[in-house]
Amino acid sequence: MSNFYVGSEVGQLKKVLLHRPELSLLRLTPTNCQNLLFDDVLRVKQAGIEHDAFQQLLRDNGVEVFLLRDMLSETLDDPEAKSWVLNHQVSSLRYGHALAQDVRSFFEEMSNKELASHLIGGLTVAELNSSCKSPTLGVMNQTDFILDPTPNHLFTRDTSCWVYGGVSVNPMAKAARQRETVHLRAVYKFHPLFKNSSFHTYIGGEDRNYELSTIEGGDVLVIGKGAVLIGMSERTTPQGVENLAHALFKTDQATKVIALKLPKLRSCMHLDTVFTQMDIDCFTYYPDIMRDDIACWELTPGDNASIIFTPVKDGFVQSIARTLGLSKMRMIPTGGDLFEAEREQWNDANNVLAIRPGVVVTYERNIYTIKSMEEAGITVLTIPGDELGRGRGGARCMSCPMDREAI
Repeated sequence: MSNFYVGSEVGQLKKVLLHRPELSLLRLTPTNCQNLLFDDVLRVKQAGIEHDAFQQLLRDNGVEVFLLRDMLSETLDDPEAKSWVLNHQVSSLRYGHALAQDVRSFFEEMSNKELASHLIGGLTVAELNSSCKSPTLGVMNQTDFILDPTPNHLFTRDTSCWVYGGVSVNPMAKAARQRETVHLRAVYKFHPLFKNSSFHTYIGGEDRNYELSTIEGGDVLVIGKGAVLIGMSERTTPQGVENLAHALFKTDQATKVIALKLPKLRSCMHLDTVFTQMDIDCFTYYPDIMRDDIACWELTPGDNASIIFTPVKDGFVQSIARTLGLSKMRMIPTGGDLFEAEREQWNDANNVLAIRPGVVVTYERNIYTIKSMEEAGITVLTIPGDELGRGRGGARCMSCPMDREAI
């Protein structure tokens, strides 16, 4: 077994990848935030303070925290890695030949730390300050982006997800997030922490167009005992689920995938915005979405690398219980009355990160759901989220576990 293995959602968390909000969030404006998949602009300094509190809480609980910008900067210290990243980010097809040469030269002259910041945070025409006569540059304004920022890197859960003994470097559904995959591919391919480690790469290990097979980590729950629960949402397609299941079965890393059909709603962007695991037998859920009549399938390995698809007749809760060998499960709904529950779900009440069985991290603002969790015997550790929460992602969204014990 390598140093990177995620055997469950709730076993002791050992290593996690986070991204502290910085330059990319400073680029958000009321004009561009919708295109960059944010509902609003954030107070960046305050968001950073709140993120620091999140990091410290994890460290205080024995979790080793890795930060994406640092990991990317250290990756770029390898000349081969730096060339690989720039080959994938700066091309004549993106800029035209003349401007591509200027952008490439500009990036190559930066320190690797500064380059990592701009790969994540973007680059404007004014910052490039090019004298290139290319029409590509000629039609742009000084405040236009030569390279768009990637503020959604804040949500490290989505771009890559570790499932048992391997990682899926995910083909992202939205154009605003697709460059994120290049950064994670580079880190897992070249960073010293991973370069000499043995693990499977289920998806994203090669240059190819994944077409309609998109998948994002917020839809992927490693529920343990060889099983994976995946939501088919506005970001994760059935094709993506089937291809990930095929890779998991081929490498003998999983024996079952449970696939759920989710509504394609902004409030239910990923499965983990309405359903997460808090203990071996305990889940938090949003009842308006996670009804027992939602369509559900069990995928299991068949002969000759085929997959057997079995529609679930008795509901997803029974499917999970059966898979985990549980006689019953504790299902904790979003707290409060109808209005309070809708508000708290919007503020990520159901998007909790388990540190170990029965101990979870969530935003302190979700008081009604926290009360319900504590009454069910869950230990709730809270973090501030007045600014971070406006990005529409909670503790689970903002974390990519890379090493976690099985159950």
